[in-house]
Amino acid sequence: MIYSYLFPCIVLLSVSAYFLGVHRAQTIAASSGGMRAMHSLPTHYGMFTALNCALPAIFVLSIWKIIEGTVISSMISRNLPPELLQLSANEFTLVMNEIKNVAFGWVNQSSTHPAIESAAEHYLTSLNTTRNLVSGVVLLSCIIPAVITGRMINKDLRARNLVEGTFKIILIACSGVAILTTLGIVLSVVFEALRFFQAVPFTDFIFGMEWSPQTAMRADQAGSSGAFGAIPVFAGTLLIALIAMSVAIPIGLLTAIYLSEFASTRLRTWAKPTLEILAGIPTVVYGFFAALTVAPMIRDIGNWAGLSVSSESALAAGLVMGIMIIPFVSSLSDDVIFAVPQSLRDGSLGLGATRFETIRHVIIPAALPGIVGSILLAVSRAVGETMIVVMAAGLSANLSFNPLTAVTTVTVQIVTLLVGDQEFDSPKTLAAFALGLLLFVFTLVLNFIALRVVRRYREQYE
Repeated sequence: MIYSYLFPCIVLLSVSAYFLGVHRAQTIAASSGGMRAMHSLPTHYGMFTALNCALPAIFVLSIWKIIEGTVISSMISRNLPPELLQLSANEFTLVMNEIKNVAFGWVNQSSTHPAIESAAEHYLTSLNTTRNLVSGVVLLSCIIPAVITGRMINKDLRARNLVEGTFKIILIACSGVAILTTLGIVLSVVFEALRFFQAVPFTDFIFGMEWSPQTAMRADQAGSSGAFGAIPVFAGTLLIALIAMSVAIPIGLLTAIYLSEFASTRLRTWAKPTLEILAGIPTVVYGFFAALTVAPMIRDIGNWAGLSVSSESALAAGLVMGIMIIPFVSSLSDDVIFAVPQSLRDGSLGLGATRFETIRHVIIPAALPGIVGSILLAVSRAVGETMIVVMAAGLSANLSFNPLTAVTTVTVQIVTLLVGDQEFDSPKTLAAFALGLLLFVFTLVLNFIALRVVRRYREQYE
């Protein structure tokens, strides 16, 4: 709870430091002949003081949050019995987790070892002591730099340059965090996928025709080695995504054209937000709709037509998924089409083209980069959907392009493989990372194709 008060204190002290810097600058300006004698504005001096107040404290607090667990664990381990210190690394980690659970009252203390109870009490004492100490250091890191900076303010201090340079470094750091996060996600998936490919050949995974990742717990059980052919899983993903995009792209694009080119301003004002409500409906609601309404309706129609329709079909999941992602296509495409300069419309109509010819040959090509972006976003949304597929298409990895049969997708299999307490040392669990890596590569190729299409049309129409 101590940390919950630190951030408001840092903010309050930084605001106070800001007004201190402004007042100090105004006082120096009054004694130096006015603000013309100062290098920067009073707000720059105030911001410079506030930054010197907040940044050191945030830095100290961040460093402590990173090393807190290691420091506290080291302090606790010194008082543990020798038999606990001789445990393996994994077993010792379990002991430390049990100490934390007992310390915070998450488990019953009557069933724990006396040494663990004593260590839990020492853990709470050490935690409170170190947090009080760190809180004092953080507050001093706010106050001392602010006071020193206030005394440094003079008419020759280049506060504006220092503030702008600091914010530039902050922006670069934020960009670096985004890049490093992406790199960390990719590398974590790659490393785990490589562990999977050490157990399962890459060619068997890429070209395998059977997906059955269930493995036995013991070697004498049946089915001790699973089948990890990814083609049925990706075939189901492509089938459902194709059905969904067959619904979303025509309806979404035609809706966008109507709203931007034919609808009145009043109709556009209320129709577009109403359509975007579809994007805010939880996917589990779409899943219920697909499982309870669309799937039985398709099955009844198929039985009436003499077709064999599964109770869970790719068609049901694809249709509902297509309805769900219509706003992704319509809203973004509408914004892009509406932003096409009116001069292009007037020039086309002035040359004798009809409104439909203008839309087809002028407006759509001009807005094509944005339309491709909206379609790409919709495809990514369709490929990554899980709940609708689980409830309407099932979990069976069937290699079939028949939309009336049950299929599964990559994301559904990833969730299925990682549900429950799983050990990350078996091919069954590591297969989820291999699927994720392959899905990442597929999305990357899709982005590359979209960029090539956009570049080609930009060169033609710009």
